[in-house]
Amino acid sequence: MTNDGTIDRPRAARSAARRQHLLLTARNLFVEKGFHQTGVAQIANASGIAVGQIYRDFANKEAIIAAICEADLAGWLQEDVLEAAVVAGDSQAIRDWIERVAIEEPSKEERRLMCDLLAEVGRNPIIADINRKVEQRLNTSLEAALVSLAPGTTKQQRVTMMDFILSLSWGMVARMELFPHREHETLRRYVCSLLRQEIAALGR
Repeated sequence: MTNDGTIDRPRAARSAARRQHLLLTARNLFVEKGFHQTGVAQIANASGIAVGQIYRDFANKEAIIAAICEADLAGWLQEDVLEAAVVAGDSQAIRDWIERVAIEEPSKEERRLMCDLLAEVGRNPIIADINRKVEQRLNTSLEAALVSLAPGTTKQQRVTMMDFILSLSWGMVARMELFPHREHETLRRYVCSLLRQEIAALGR
């Protein structure tokens, strides 16, 4: 804000650009070195942003991860796409959204970051809390999709289906990370066929 109470747009733009640069730099370091092995000083050195400025923007390293997760989740979930499909009653678009969430192949960098954060969930309560919030948001979207496709289902049926979808998603991520040189498309097609059958059965 300026002295007269108006927004200093150039300063706001610079702040947003600095924050974006910091998050991209931190993300690359987390992918390369792992969350546990990357410190704020390393992020400062790689980004060219002073440690003091980083702490003015983010309370701690976990807050940086939270911002990265928020951006990645928004891009992955595409909640606006699902919401539009639900409002329109477009069953095919909803099924396509579920399939993408369940079996879309993440990049090597995305897989590495996901697996590293998964390891941190068991030893870092702040990361565990971030994971719970991500899970809640994902489940909210999945339940909205399932209610639209099969409104007569019980809560337990939907919970079981959501757990099934998340297990498929994590299973595919783990397989690609553990066996990067193996062929995955055949299994992906099989998993997709199985998922379609289960969703169709849920609606009957």
